[in-house]
Amino acid sequence: QAQLVESGGGLVQAGGSLRLSCAASGNIFNFNSMGWYRQAPGNSERELVAQITSGGSTNYVDSVKGRFTISRDNAKNTVYLQMNSLKPEDTAVYYCNAFQKLGLGKYTYWGQGTQVTVSS
Repeated sequence: QAQLVESGGGLVQAGGSLRLSCAASGNIFNFNSMGWYRQAPGNSERELVAQITSGGSTNYVDSVKGRFTISRDNAKNTVYLQMNSLKPEDTAVYYCNAFQKLGLGKYTYWGQGTQVTVSS
């Protein structure tokens, strides 16, 4: 059972930057992919923002391309989301996610979430 702990959220003005961190309890090489989702106020669903595979491939939702960067530090078992040029519409709770295939089983893990608020 993996545990994910996010940090780095906060209040920032539009145009500012934040870096989110997601520390995993185990070796992140065990995960097929890790990513960041967000849930905006009033929305019932979480949106995939950025994802990085164990091989290092990345993908982003169109609205953050060129502004956000996902990366990983294998030695620290940590995944980061660098967010630049933040906009009010980026305001959301951001959740770290990890996906693992183990034999015939598939496992998904979530962090507790960290609030990001961007003021105009």
